[in-house]
Amino acid sequence: MEPSREAAWETLNRYTKSEALLRHALAVEAAVGTYAQRFGEDEQLWRATALLHDFDYEIHPTLDQHPQDGAPILRDEGWPDEVVEGVLSHASHLGLERDTQLKKTLFACDELAGFIHACGLVRPDGIETLEPKSVKKKLKQPSFAAGVNRQDVYEGAEELGVELDDHIRFVVEAMRPIAGELGLRQSAE
Repeated sequence: MEPSREAAWETLNRYTKSEALLRHALAVEAAVGTYAQRFGEDEQLWRATALLHDFDYEIHPTLDQHPQDGAPILRDEGWPDEVVEGVLSHASHLGLERDTQLKKTLFACDELAGFIHACGLVRPDGIETLEPKSVKKKLKQPSFAAGVNRQDVYEGAEELGVELDDHIRFVVEAMRPIAGELGLRQSAE
């Protein structure tokens, strides 16, 4: 199978019905796909991997199942090893080495995109004017978006080799064009 965004979206929607999970997949895809452009990588492959990273979460919602029990499903559907290994590598509990730029980028964008989305939900203009300073301030509040693993946010930027402020700014900018699809308010233009 040649990885494409369309095929990944179809697979994702077959296993995922939650609007929140679909929006999360779109946010991560936006960030990872934009990094693919920046790094001169295969954007279709990167977008497909990002869309699929949590495809099995509704059927395998626990760490002893997700994403490892989803990997055989992806293999059975003909997804290439690069996609399957990328999906597996985003899960820190599996202890897999993130030895490619794609794996590092997916890990770096996953929790941060979710956190940025949460920040946008509580702001009058969504993420339109969201700055790294505001995101970092919220990261220091354990009760805000408590499900987001802060350590993964910090480690992700470090593994990617980018300053946290730059990474936050980049992911916010990648998500802005799809703010409406993410259920975030947009400023009137």
